[in-house]
Amino acid sequence: MTALTQDRNTQRRDGDFINHGVAASTKVFSGGLGCVNASGYLVPGSVSITLKAVGKIEETVDNTIGANGALTAKVRKGVFKWANAGDITLAHLETNVYINDDQTVSSVSTGKSVAGKLIAVDSDGVWVATL
Repeated sequence: MTALTQDRNTQRRDGDFINHGVAASTKVFSGGLGCVNASGYLVPGSVSITLKAVGKIEETVDNTIGANGALTAKVRKGVFKWANAGDITLAHLETNVYINDDQTVSSVSTGKSVAGKLIAVDSDGVWVATL
């Protein structure tokens, strides 16, 4: 494509909520940390180096008997409180934290995908911004 030489009607879509096709043989739970796998389908957060965190899953969807994308689930972008694996401290503020499972994050990166950027630490969890 070339640069514009006249006005363009650029379409827009609200980015707060996105529907993602759920991976085959997968169940995702409302309130869980959602990721897309290497094929682009929604899966719950887990220890893996190939996942991309996409936000908080807004609805439970059971695609355990379906093919990739047979069902979709709504995911919300934003900042969410996840469980601390016990190793995240204030010293980790404004750094990436990593996925342990669909509700827990850690400062340890080995073998894990990025959950997002740590923005606050509470006594009962940590606040992470979806990248």
